[in-house]
Amino acid sequence: MSDARINLLGLTRTAMEVWLQSLGRKPFHGRQVLKWIHKHGVTDFAAMTDLAKALRARLAAEAEVRPPEVSSRQISRDGTSKWLMDLDCGQRVETVLIPDDGRTTLCVSSQVGCALDCRFCATARQGFNRNLSAAEIVGQVWIARRHLGERPLTNVVLMGMGEPLANLDNVLTALDIIQDDLAYGLSKFRVTVSTSGIVPALYRLREHSDVSLAVSLHAPDDALRDQLVPINRKYPIQELLRACRDFIAGDRRRKVTFEYVMLDGVNDSEAQARRLARLLRTLPSKVNLIPFNPFPGAPYRCTPQARIDRFREILLGAGILAVTRKTRGDDIDAACGQLVGRVQDRSRRRIAVPSLTAAP
Repeated sequence: MSDARINLLGLTRTAMEVWLQSLGRKPFHGRQVLKWIHKHGVTDFAAMTDLAKALRARLAAEAEVRPPEVSSRQISRDGTSKWLMDLDCGQRVETVLIPDDGRTTLCVSSQVGCALDCRFCATARQGFNRNLSAAEIVGQVWIARRHLGERPLTNVVLMGMGEPLANLDNVLTALDIIQDDLAYGLSKFRVTVSTSGIVPALYRLREHSDVSLAVSLHAPDDALRDQLVPINRKYPIQELLRACRDFIAGDRRRKVTFEYVMLDGVNDSEAQARRLARLLRTLPSKVNLIPFNPFPGAPYRCTPQARIDRFREILLGAGILAVTRKTRGDDIDAACGQLVGRVQDRSRRRIAVPSLTAAP
């Protein structure tokens, strides 16, 4: 029965208004329904008391509010929570909630698995099955918001399973809902999209959505990044940095966050730190140094703390803002690069990058 009904979790305000109009109703009814679903967390149309009974009955017959089903929840000793969420297709994704110093950040998945094959990421080792729908992406936020109760959800980062820019249409729809004042009302500084560097999609993201940007860099030169982040072979570093510069152009308050996982003896030398500083010296940016989080069969070790500290000192000395990210949830495999869910690999670990037209 659910397959015949539309899942309203995936409708933007405009789409909700249009759909309600198709039922012979007014656009403001769409705004009412949107607010009930996201602001109040209501799934039962009968409880939407400012709607006419006839409309509530029509909604129950033709629509549903159906988030993913939480099959398990683990809580780390540091307070981080990881949810395993079941999807209709029998696949699973993982979502992480991180409380920290007055902030509560939700790390959201955008695909079942990932096909970009970054060498240091457990998700990539699992292969790729499919993109998440907008409803499945927003559903993770909906679940977290209900779990928090009166506590605010302050930040959403698309840094979970998958490459968000390889699922751009659904991600753009989800971002619209997450930032809508009638839904979750998060500002551009509170919503971050992380990418490995699909440059044409990055231009399209800039055109259609106003969010913060994080880029998985992990190397200061193309030769090494080709190995660690294979998408670099198609979109090398200088092309990626031009897109990053364009993304924040015109807003002096914004910076691009570059993620840099610290791999012992691979990308963590003093010379590589200086090369990274030269690479970023004219781009408003911040570097997050991420201690590598091991997973079974991983070919890398984490850089020793002293060398991470020295790497950071070199960046700071060159005028590059750099922080060492605190590892969260590693005891429940919820730390950066550890999410795996359960993926039936239908891609042989690779998918075609979407064909998009890059801005000139």
